[in-house]
Amino acid sequence: MNRTGNGGRPSLLILWSPPRCRSTVFLRIMHERGDLTTLHEPFSHLKDFGAAEVDGVRCADEQTLMDRLSALSERTTVFVKDTTDFRYPGLLEAGDFLRSASHAFLIRDPREAIASHHRLNPELERDEVGFARTREIFEAVEKYGGEPAVLDSEDLVRYPEATVRAYCERVGLDFRPEAMKWRPALLPQWQRTSRWHTDVAESSGVRLPDPRGPGENVEAHPVLGGYYRYHLPHYEWLRERRVRITP
Repeated sequence: MNRTGNGGRPSLLILWSPPRCRSTVFLRIMHERGDLTTLHEPFSHLKDFGAAEVDGVRCADEQTLMDRLSALSERTTVFVKDTTDFRYPGLLEAGDFLRSASHAFLIRDPREAIASHHRLNPELERDEVGFARTREIFEAVEKYGGEPAVLDSEDLVRYPEATVRAYCERVGLDFRPEAMKWRPALLPQWQRTSRWHTDVAESSGVRLPDPRGPGENVEAHPVLGGYYRYHLPHYEWLRERRVRITP
């Protein structure tokens, strides 16, 4: 059962996403609400940098990280945004932790996600694309009795208020329309990976997608095309389970 705080609303919310699926702009909206403690990619930072800080505590392994998130959520409502360019084996077996949180997943057309990822990381490897790992977490949440929600980032950019409202209704938050706009800024927790968050840092709200599309022809690319075909079934599987948005 998900842990709940004051008023019966969940106190630990986690959004999982493959990289470059617009999850950072979603975190920016949650941050702007002002009533949540937002954490940017602690699981990813643990894998990438060897440690992540949660509530002033250095976490050097997955169990410590999960323990600190759980402890923090006993005092405040926590929103965690994380990506699946890494695999988290400890998380996948942590039934109590998975049950304690309200999980959601944000996806994007893998052609767009791969093209965007490859522009920033020319050495991109297949599993870093992340859709297969995202599905793995979804199935682990379901295994331990959770009811995860899937959002499509195409809906987020085309119908931002309706998409965020649907998420809030799903997880038990009130919808705050004032959180859909903000002053451009690089949040302190983005400093370590700032080059990945330039677009969001310079934005003041959710932006429409580039009408020119992803640019690179991912499907025809000699390497990226194979990545696309590997991850496409996982994307389609997740998309079938998405929350249908009514504008």
